[in-house]
Amino acid sequence: MLEPILPQILPIKKPTIPPNSTKKEILNGIFYQLKNGCNWQDFPKDLSPYSTVYWYYKQWRSQGVLEELMRVLHSQVREQVKKNRNGLG
Repeated sequence: MLEPILPQILPIKKPTIPPNSTKKEILNGIFYQLKNGCNWQDFPKDLSPYSTVYWYYKQWRSQGVLEELMRVLHSQVREQVKKNRNGLG
């Protein structure tokens, strides 16, 4: 659901060393932290390293990426609700 949205929202970055974590893994880590409110250092080991997730979180937050992502998702949900309001779809 997020994959088609991300290229439009994420800032263009110069190619560097290939990342060890995918954008999906990074977003999963950010969502986990926001939902659970845990310390970054207490991240579960099955997620990307907290230092990587935190770095992206700080970058994307300061660049407005997370707010834009929420805006786009919110508008998609509102559009779905409008389409389904009559019960036919």
